[in-house]
Amino acid sequence: MDLSRRELLARTGQAAAVATAASTATALTNGTAQADAGVTLTQGTNISVSRSADGKWLAMDLVTAIWVLPATGGRARRLTDELQDATLPSFGPDGRIAFQSYRDGNYHLYVIGLDGRGLRQLTRGRYDHREPAFSPDGTKIAFVSDRAGSYGVHVLDLASGAITRLTEAPDDAAAPQWSPDGERIIFVVGTATVETVTLDGTRERLVTAPAGAQLFGAAFGPGGRASYTVVRPGQADLVLGTTPVVTGQDVFGFAPIWDGDSVLYTADGKIRLRAGGTTKDIPFEATVPVRRVRRRRTRNLTGGPVKGIASPVVSSDGKIAFRALNAIHLLSGGRTTRLTDGRYFDSDPDFSPDGTRLVYASDRTGVAQLRIRDLRTGADELYAPAPGAQTTPRFSPDGTKVAYVDQDGQVWVADATGRRQITPALFQPGRPTWSADGTVVALAAVKPFSRRFREGTSQILSVDLASGELSYTEPMPFRSIATRGDDGPVFSPDGKHVAFVVESVAWVVPVDAKGAFTGEPRQVTREVTDSLAWHGDDLVYLSNGRLRRSTLDGRATAIRLNLSYSRARAPERKVVRVGACWDGEAEGLRRDVDIVVANGRVEEVRPHRGHADVDASELTAIPGLIDAHNHWHLRGRQWGARQGNVWLAYGITTVRSPGDPVYQMVETREALAAGTLTGPRFYATGEAIDGSRVYYNFMRPTLSRAQLDLELRRAHELGYDMIKTYVRLPVELQRAAVRRSRVPLSSHYLYPAANLGMDGMEHVGATNRLGYSHTVTRLGKAYQDVVELFVRSGMSMTPTLFHSRALFAEDKSLALDERTRVLFPPWEYERYLAEADSGGSSSSAAILRNWVEFALAVHRGGGLVICGTDAPLDAPATATHMNLRAMVKYGFTPREALITATRNPARWLGLPIGAIKPGAPADVAFVSGNPLQDIRDAANVRQVMVGGHLHRVPDLLAPYRNQAGVSAERPALAPLASAENKHWWHEPEWAERVCCDH
Repeated sequence: MDLSRRELLARTGQAAAVATAASTATALTNGTAQADAGVTLTQGTNISVSRSADGKWLAMDLVTAIWVLPATGGRARRLTDELQDATLPSFGPDGRIAFQSYRDGNYHLYVIGLDGRGLRQLTRGRYDHREPAFSPDGTKIAFVSDRAGSYGVHVLDLASGAITRLTEAPDDAAAPQWSPDGERIIFVVGTATVETVTLDGTRERLVTAPAGAQLFGAAFGPGGRASYTVVRPGQADLVLGTTPVVTGQDVFGFAPIWDGDSVLYTADGKIRLRAGGTTKDIPFEATVPVRRVRRRRTRNLTGGPVKGIASPVVSSDGKIAFRALNAIHLLSGGRTTRLTDGRYFDSDPDFSPDGTRLVYASDRTGVAQLRIRDLRTGADELYAPAPGAQTTPRFSPDGTKVAYVDQDGQVWVADATGRRQITPALFQPGRPTWSADGTVVALAAVKPFSRRFREGTSQILSVDLASGELSYTEPMPFRSIATRGDDGPVFSPDGKHVAFVVESVAWVVPVDAKGAFTGEPRQVTREVTDSLAWHGDDLVYLSNGRLRRSTLDGRATAIRLNLSYSRARAPERKVVRVGACWDGEAEGLRRDVDIVVANGRVEEVRPHRGHADVDASELTAIPGLIDAHNHWHLRGRQWGARQGNVWLAYGITTVRSPGDPVYQMVETREALAAGTLTGPRFYATGEAIDGSRVYYNFMRPTLSRAQLDLELRRAHELGYDMIKTYVRLPVELQRAAVRRSRVPLSSHYLYPAANLGMDGMEHVGATNRLGYSHTVTRLGKAYQDVVELFVRSGMSMTPTLFHSRALFAEDKSLALDERTRVLFPPWEYERYLAEADSGGSSSSAAILRNWVEFALAVHRGGGLVICGTDAPLDAPATATHMNLRAMVKYGFTPREALITATRNPARWLGLPIGAIKPGAPADVAFVSGNPLQDIRDAANVRQVMVGGHLHRVPDLLAPYRNQAGVSAERPALAPLASAENKHWWHEPEWAERVCCDH
């Protein structure tokens, strides 16, 4: 795995204290957390340091605030409050400190005095301005920004405010620092080279990274030599010229400060000074407030009106088709009819122009393929079969062609004679739409701002089928289409308008025949709006689980659906005899017992006696496992119905998703509750609430308090089990979400989340707007600040141990297992097997060990570690077991590891699952062996029970074991010129197996 890709490169003091105290007092109004006395931090993870010109003071960034302390060490004084989200301080010669701040949703440069006075914002706008460095004379600040299309080195003149760009696109520069004479600036390009630039733009390359290494934190050292950090597998060294100066430490990779031959730097959680061949630590103490989490109870669905209405479309004569309860439904004449049987995954219907046929995707042949259903006769047959997945189809205006997206994000146009690729692989594109004359196909696609940071805006990508030209259009300046799913663009039937959702409401813009805007977008709705479809000159859409219709002047009416569901009945009472049982708490197994199950719950666990309805006397019963971090619908259309089977086949009876396309999520949750879909319990949220830029298709770019209210309304009315705030959401909006939410919240941040009242953090050190993490270093280590904050706040930690793939080097049995081979889609299994065959790297193994040791420190300190995998970015189900095995290999006992996948996530959810005891839901995995002695035995599942419903593994495999597959594939015709990959960001979603991305 490419570690650099994972990291993506890498008021007054009194007023700040008042602000911090105020935020502590008011952080929550819903009673979910309580104030704590505070945590004193004596170490910092990925902290940077700067020294004043007179050598008397140090400034550091710790838990996203700027602090100052005496140069000899001592108690630190905080200069910035939580909302400032400030990092990377740089002292000027007059004692002012420059830093970067994310306060308004983009990175901007600020200065503040050493005494905490004179806070001043220096840059503004929708571009990021990062990593400031004062010039030696204090008249200028060097920084990097994406304001010119890639990250370049810029200089800000403080007197005039003028900004000069010194490097040209397509550089992705980072962390500029000045030479002592102020004539040159040194910086890193893409972690691969160290270069300098003069104020007149003259460039020079000084260092090129050795093979397998990355470069960070360049600075000018003695004699003008380049100083930098070299990160290799398992080591991070501070180098001067070509000579390692600091080795055997976890050097954090920020610019060191040289004074002759002495050097000030940060490593191993500490500020260090090396001089005369010896190194000493500069101690610090900094106290931050935290709020202790109080767990809330997750609710189970009991039935009622269907809200999981996915991808509605409207025919020319007013019929509406949609997916619900694991089947395609048709609303016509006020009556709702189920069209498919729901055994497999049937999704994304679209009407032919005359309204007599439906095209949709179904995995009944084993993989998602296009099918055409004649609504008059009921005839249903394959259409233009292909070797891979075919998803999100749309009929052309003349009804002779269908546009669709495959498993790699490539868009195709198919007809009765063949298939033609019209785009390169795209990263999670939206559903296609056709212009009225059939000459243009458009869809939502992400366009990043730079290579260095992958986030961008979701724009309209248009393909001219005549010329093969591919072009991007912003829906509005610096704005994103809400999600790259069903939120547009959608051409009107007459081709004169395009509709899309931006900032949670619908907009319509006039266009020409090719889809080019001919006017300004106009807002149509003011309520939460999703999944747009045209009905003549009106829009049909979803609003919090209800179908609505609006005229273009904003007059909205309800569309009655009259569709409801009820929870599946629990099976009758049965007695299961097991050879041994672990109840989720005990130190050892209890032998030869009966588990009595009634009404879906455990009634009794007793010594075996009399008749047993199920003989599992050769097996060991353990609580069903819980995977607390996955994204069911990140590849849900490609995996289809088999995904629920694979979770169960490996003994996972509950999954939690901290981010999924909302209506697909709600639909799946309702289908599982109703028993129309086989799978584990499913607790989830919809799209994560993000900020000004996005990457994944299931993120909601949220730019204001008003829009945040709409997003929270959607969450509450659709009954989210949790809310996730994502990486570009400013702290102010994150705090507002905590105050207003009724459900648990999680994010990628530990602090100030631990003082806002957040319930958890995902991953060990996830995608972060900084480009690196304040919870784990580049070597995968965490220090006292991180461990103590997790333990004292009670926030959960979900490790998602991606590097557990390193264990393939010693055991690839899970990749060879029949359950994996049969239940994974063919292309997924092929990639997974290749990965297992390649074995693990030493870099992955070293990072994995450090990650596990971090999680173990939190766990044994009394913190809440919950097992999760980020599947399908890691493999569904098998990755759960790889995570457990990695935990045990590097320090957890088997029992401790199992507790992270049973009792702990059950506690997070507030549910009585994760245990086999009277009153608990009967969620049980029946395995061969003793997992308390050998954690590998937890994967030896033979039967599994969810709410008393018993599934045998052969039965779960049966629907897919003998699939005939796709026959009579339509030929692939010559691709359009637009299918050529000319942009670096055009890649399939699976191409970067990125650690900790969600």
